[in-house]
Amino acid sequence: MIERRVQVNSLFEPGEAALLVQTASKFNSRISLMHAEKTANAKSIMGIISLDIKGGQTVKIVADGEDEQCALPVLEEFLATATAKSA
Repeated sequence: MIERRVQVNSLFEPGEAALLVQTASKFNSRISLMHAEKTANAKSIMGIISLDIKGGQTVKIVADGEDEQCALPVLEEFLATATAKSA
């Protein structure tokens, strides 16, 4: 299991939650996001939305499984830089 904290880009919007779920779903590892004392499965749109993440906030990504070393940097990059409009 590995984890990292990342500051979410300043444009995190609902469309990005769907893209985040799609990105996380490409990996076999269990992936969770933690924010404000809540934890959500990164492969669940309702879970991600329930975290109510705003741009500029910090979240913790936790990856556990066979491809955790590949998954974590991809999700970290996504949260730090992606926008729904550019995807």
